[in-house]
Amino acid sequence: MVAGEASGDLLAGLLLEGLKARWPDLHTQGIGGPAMLAHGFESWWPQEKLAVRGYIEVLRHYPEIAGIRRQLKQRLIAQPPALFVGIDAPDFNLGLETDLREKGIKTVHFICPSIWAWRANRVDKIRAAADHVLCIFPFEPDLLAQHGISASYVGHPLANVIPMEPDKAAARSKLGLQDDDAVLALLPGSRASEIAYIGQRFFDAAALLLKERPGMRFLLPAVPAQRERLMAMARVSGLGQSIQVLAGQSHAALAACDVTLIASGTATLEAALFKRPMVIAYNMHPLSWRMMRRKQLQPWVGLPNILSHEFVVPELLQDAATPQALARSVLEWLDSPERIAGLQQRFEAMHHSLKRDTAQLATDAIEKVLES
Repeated sequence: MVAGEASGDLLAGLLLEGLKARWPDLHTQGIGGPAMLAHGFESWWPQEKLAVRGYIEVLRHYPEIAGIRRQLKQRLIAQPPALFVGIDAPDFNLGLETDLREKGIKTVHFICPSIWAWRANRVDKIRAAADHVLCIFPFEPDLLAQHGISASYVGHPLANVIPMEPDKAAARSKLGLQDDDAVLALLPGSRASEIAYIGQRFFDAAALLLKERPGMRFLLPAVPAQRERLMAMARVSGLGQSIQVLAGQSHAALAACDVTLIASGTATLEAALFKRPMVIAYNMHPLSWRMMRRKQLQPWVGLPNILSHEFVVPELLQDAATPQALARSVLEWLDSPERIAGLQQRFEAMHHSLKRDTAQLATDAIEKVLES
């Protein structure tokens, strides 16, 4: 298995629960993070080595990443596993899966690359790479079937982990927050490259909000590798005692907050499942941005908007993601309880559509691949 970032690690950890239940003696290895390690996974390289996003950013790290993939391929071909499962990370995993499949190793790709949003040309790569694709959105298997790709809808694992009605009061109590506090969760991403481009804007927006609402509280879930960097940014913005830095605990932050200021990615879907209004923001190297925009097939970037087929939450991207604009959009949510109530109804319907026994369905599909 290979999971190249924090969101993939979480998904893989949930998948491993089902696999271990079906095959208690299963041995899993490759590249993974803490959620996978908790299930006895053996990681040959630190997951952070692959956690890079953006064309220019990847180019900087390409020699090391290519070297890891080359060594991993050689190791797997020399000692073939019963199955290789690539968890997302299509730029890394699809090429690896193709090479392994050509050597007779069966492959499953977990999470269909977003060919419906951008880079539709990837469909040929998927067909060559995967014996089967595990899809987390209900419309994807039919789309893949049109291109001759075997796939199953297994639901989104997070829809089973996140309660339909999150306990906001309990989450606040655990974090030492009062029921009447105005609370913003800051989620600027888990990758160093993401934080470099968007992090300071988030903290500067929080500083503006603090001036507008002096009693406001801020929650910052931080992965260990980025904790010091994020805390330094918070100090520069002068947030002082108003910000609470958490060791991970993004779900606790989302459960406790009123609104979240959040980087585009899987975390936006988590926020939707927590039924929280959000302001989605993203910024990357200008050249990476221009290249990505040319390949974008839909007007939305955030998953809640993509799944809703409209802008149900604001997206402030690239030059539009100024601290002033971010702060203003957060205040608009805080001042619009009726708008929030309508959004929560939509997010509840979305949650129901994504809630399946993912571990069971994924394990069933994997068993069929192994038996084929």
